[in-house]
Amino acid sequence: MTEDIRDDLARQLLGEPYAALAPQKRSVIDLMADRTPSRADPLLIDDRTSWQKLADEVARVGGSWTFIFWFAAALFGWIGLNLALGPLALSFDPYPFIFLNLMLSTLAAIQAPVIMMSQNRQGIKDRQAAEHDYVVNLRAELEIMRLHDKLDSLRDQEVMEMIRCQNETLELLRKQITEMGAKLD
Repeated sequence: MTEDIRDDLARQLLGEPYAALAPQKRSVIDLMADRTPSRADPLLIDDRTSWQKLADEVARVGGSWTFIFWFAAALFGWIGLNLALGPLALSFDPYPFIFLNLMLSTLAAIQAPVIMMSQNRQGIKDRQAAEHDYVVNLRAELEIMRLHDKLDSLRDQEVMEMIRCQNETLELLRKQITEMGAKLD
């Protein structure tokens, strides 16, 4: 029975049998047939692991102006301190700043993949959100189409009832005119 309802809805609203529909469209027809609300927005569900949360936090901090300003200050501080201590022979990383270069390379080698992990996760989340939006929008569109069909059906019934009433009124008027014509003869 429910398969018949689903197939009827699919044919009526989408012009295709239920079995031929894509999974997303089937899920919309299922929701409409069962009269259940759409599932929760995937963005509201936080199912990240602690490592994924850490990657997101690194990407958030590493991609901010605050990080850039603090990082630039640390670099200039490092360079300034080593240049100031150089003449005293107390410099811990003299002029070509080899240790600084090693630290920057290490930071870049670690930070880049972590940020890419976060971006990949965000891409997946964006696709889920887009799919959810598509399902909700398609369902709303189909429900509006059903409402239009119902309104058209009600309007057709009203028009038919008005025509029936007018025909009855005309028939009564004809009878009265016929009776008045018979009385005048």
